[in-house]
Amino acid sequence: MSPDHTLFNVFAAVFAALAVASGIAAILKWRLAPGASAAVIDNLNARINAWWWMVGVLAVAFWIGEGGIIVLFGLISFQALREFISLTHTRRGDHHALMWCFFFFLPAQYVLIASHWYGLFSILIPVYAFLLLPISATLCSDAERFLERAAKVQWGLMICVYCLSHVPALLTLVIPGFEGRNAQLIVFLVLTVQSSDVFQYVWGKLFGKRKLAPAISPSKTLEGLVGGVLTSTVLGAALYWLTPFDVWQAALVALTINIVGFFGGFVLSAIKRDRGVKDWGTLIEGHGGMLDRVDSISFSAPIFFHILRYWWA
Repeated sequence: MSPDHTLFNVFAAVFAALAVASGIAAILKWRLAPGASAAVIDNLNARINAWWWMVGVLAVAFWIGEGGIIVLFGLISFQALREFISLTHTRRGDHHALMWCFFFFLPAQYVLIASHWYGLFSILIPVYAFLLLPISATLCSDAERFLERAAKVQWGLMICVYCLSHVPALLTLVIPGFEGRNAQLIVFLVLTVQSSDVFQYVWGKLFGKRKLAPAISPSKTLEGLVGGVLTSTVLGAALYWLTPFDVWQAALVALTINIVGFFGGFVLSAIKRDRGVKDWGTLIEGHGGMLDRVDSISFSAPIFFHILRYWWA
């Protein structure tokens, strides 16, 4: 089966699953809360409707090809970084550093991916940006809370741009016997990690009793974590044919990125609690902001990328 045909079948299956989910949600609304507002069911419907749009946009990007995928994740990084910076304390002295972030380092990172220049892509932000940004800030002669402000800008750039850029960077990997199928790796990563979030939500709502850390994430439970991670790991094993792994290797990799993805969401939840907000934004109905949707991917993508890169090194 050709790579294009494989991707078509995968997206068709995802849309079919969304259709089933929409039907179930409609039945629940009709049976349990006809004509009334039910917070859980309404939230479920909002989440499913948002997934239709998100999967649709992703499908269009894959249809366009490598350029479409890179541009899409570049835009995702831009919005995620915008949300991160909007909720952190900055001063006039940070404006030059922020200009560097949004209008140089962010586009440069994705241009390097498009040109398959791994050597510079891998160090542009963690080396050059981390040195240049505080230098730029000091030139504005504003020392108030300087260390805190510099760390926030650097951390935002790292999470929202460097880490997320490893998703389209999967297209640059050279894996013997897997030529022309790298886009399937992105599908595997996104489906596995995002399904973990969905399954954690479902398991938590159905069976969740023991809170993990209410002060950081009030809705996360031990039952939701274990059930969601294990269920999505089984899904990852079932999707092994999208990867160069066998079934057990795919299961192990899926387990790894699901656990790392969970802690990605956990870390960013801690930042939100520190800022006194529930969500990073309101862009995606039922989900919050862009960063609320990609927080787990931002942590799991670099791990997945380097597992693949060094497995066949």
